[in-house]
Amino acid sequence: QVQLVESGGGLVQPGGSLRLDCEASRFPLEDYAIGWFRQVPGKELEGVGCISTSGDYTEYTDSVKGRFTLSRDNARNTATLQMHSLQSADTGVYYCAASLPSRVSACVPSQFQNWGQGTQVTVSS
Repeated sequence: QVQLVESGGGLVQPGGSLRLDCEASRFPLEDYAIGWFRQVPGKELEGVGCISTSGDYTEYTDSVKGRFTLSRDNARNTATLQMHSLQSADTGVYYCAASLPSRVSACVPSQFQNWGQGTQVTVSS
């Protein structure tokens, strides 16, 4: 059974930084594309960004471009979302998700089958 566990969420002031990690167990993360999504209060689940199996390809939603960076360490079975210049609008529950590359044609929640439990990110002064 595929398991993903996110960590690193918390409370941060506007302009601050947080790093979220997504650790996989019981399967080799290197075989899976990884997506990061967030549930912002009052809004639908939205994509933050996605990273290919090798990490060579990444894409981001416009609102986080230049502020967020995706990376992965397949040897450690871990994917990372580094967030800088955080804004109140970034507050929400962040999820990592995994999918076989053959099943992903867009960075949208419906194309990811395996999800972590989520971690809360709160940006507030």
